[in-house]
Amino acid sequence: MVPMNETIIDVTDLAIAYKTDRGVARAVNSVSFSIAKEETLGLVGETGAGKTTTAFGIMRLLPKKSGVITGGSIIFNGQDIVRMSEREMMQIRGEKISMIFQDPMTSLNPVIPIGIQIAEVLELHKKMDAGEINNRVNEMLTLVGIQPERKTEYPYQFSGGMKQRVVIAMALACDPQLLIADEPTTALDVTIQAQVLDMMEQLKKRLGTSIIMITHDLGIVAQTCDKVAVMYAGEIVESGTALEIYAANDHHPYTQGLFGSIPDMTKKTRRLSPILGMAPDPMNLPAGCKFSPRCPHCKEVCKAEAPMVTSAGSRTIRCHLFK
Repeated sequence: MVPMNETIIDVTDLAIAYKTDRGVARAVNSVSFSIAKEETLGLVGETGAGKTTTAFGIMRLLPKKSGVITGGSIIFNGQDIVRMSEREMMQIRGEKISMIFQDPMTSLNPVIPIGIQIAEVLELHKKMDAGEINNRVNEMLTLVGIQPERKTEYPYQFSGGMKQRVVIAMALACDPQLLIADEPTTALDVTIQAQVLDMMEQLKKRLGTSIIMITHDLGIVAQTCDKVAVMYAGEIVESGTALEIYAANDHHPYTQGLFGSIPDMTKKTRRLSPILGMAPDPMNLPAGCKFSPRCPHCKEVCKAEAPMVTSAGSRTIRCHLFK
């Protein structure tokens, strides 16, 4: 049992690349963060920022022929995941660290009843007999709001929201210490999204699980996260507690752009303020600050020199404007 406030996972200078026929894509570049027991970290950013690749690196699920961790460490319960053998990793993946994948429609096997799919996780990681496994399956389905009698049904018999509940039940079956939720509400309508997020928060408190919430939705972050890390081009450009990030008046220009893309119900405006331009190609990252080609405050130094990280308490910003 991990004591409250003790660090569950400590990621330091993590770097991940994909080797392709076209060249090397530097998807994650020197990413660092830590998460304590029962804490939720929100990884925020546009598509292609490196959020999911970071999660796959923690789970050691990168493509074997192309994905490689090129640097850094991932310390989980005192052990470096980067240096573990695949056999050692199999004892952790699914039991101590679980992941809710992005699309519940494709996360489940369509020809196997959901009860058997949940039971498979327990058969792999827990020493239980058939009766104990059956009871645990019933318990997990009840926990996520599905009647145990439905365990003999197939995924196509469930709605999108119910499929996501099944996936969450699978991820939590072994009471993991860390749960990675990759866009867990993307495929759901607003009502079901609120129900799933509320359920995850209740389960976190009940099971004492820490969570990495991967999303592009700052509203979800405000609702569920204790800490926030904003990612761009494989780097964390701003981080801090959720209170610090949402209360601050000075942000990294990219974070400011993300906030500008959110409708403000207190202001009347004809259109939102999107971030102009496109995220850079990870095979051809710009020199200096990675955000400089899109930044409205770009100076010559931004194009030539990579900014250092500036700290103010627990908040950090990677930008030349904050020296």
